[in-house]
Amino acid sequence: MLTLLILTALQVAPASPAAGQVAPPAPAPVQVAPPSPAPDPRLYTVGPNDVLLITVYNRPELSGKFAVESDGTLSLPLIGRLAAGGSSVRAIEDSVREHLAAGILTDPQVSVAVDQYRSQQIFVMGEVRQPGNLQFTGSMTLIEALARAGSMTERAGMEVVILRSPGGSGSPAPTPNPNAPSEDAIHVNLQSLQRGALSENVALRGGDTIFVPRAETVFVSGEVRNPGEYVIRISGMTVRQALALAGGVSERGSSRRIEIVRSVNGKEGTITASLEMPVQAGDTIVVHERFF
Repeated sequence: MLTLLILTALQVAPASPAAGQVAPPAPAPVQVAPPSPAPDPRLYTVGPNDVLLITVYNRPELSGKFAVESDGTLSLPLIGRLAAGGSSVRAIEDSVREHLAAGILTDPQVSVAVDQYRSQQIFVMGEVRQPGNLQFTGSMTLIEALARAGSMTERAGMEVVILRSPGGSGSPAPTPNPNAPSEDAIHVNLQSLQRGALSENVALRGGDTIFVPRAETVFVSGEVRNPGEYVIRISGMTVRQALALAGGVSERGSSRRIEIVRSVNGKEGTITASLEMPVQAGDTIVVHERFF
């Protein structure tokens, strides 16, 4: 249910074109891949300030909630200090069992779970309504994180960049450059995610930084129904598609008299454009009045 709600919130539904307007082409269908399996909560790496629920069956005096201290250790009945920081929940469970079996209990049955996640965080930056840090719960996906950050703004681009913190340290990674290739950067196409490609719904790790860049825009002016600034949400957007966003050419305009004002190397120039010419970020499309 959560996934459905957030996918709906992320979608930008195009308005139906009025009579005589140019409609953008329908998007090509996406082949849906099965979503990535959710991470095993027992593989969560425990850190300082996490609270663990440790249960020793039939021995309530040995069971309870235990906080991991700043030095990464736990203080447990009969066992004493036990190293926990940097270990997985499964490894801690095995360690508790081994210590109890070493002359304390015969065949102890032990389970360990995280009661409170306090050591790791997810950082959300850029074009979201509530940027900041989120408590990592051991199992969180991109959609869940965006939902907890209030979803994206109207100025969000078509891609999200997830930057991995070195070694999963839990500290925020530096703000990524979306155009810079990196083994630690994961690029997620939001259009594919919105259209059902749930394999794009990345399973997050503690310390991940989610960066939502601002969308690139074009300006449409002159003889169009709704002149203004419009977000580029289609890769390879053409003049025709940009005009469709602006409501199409007005009755006084001419689709044969279109120019693009474009800055190249800091110098502004004017290009005679056709409807099928691709636009670039920062372009100003000018539709001139028809001759007669």
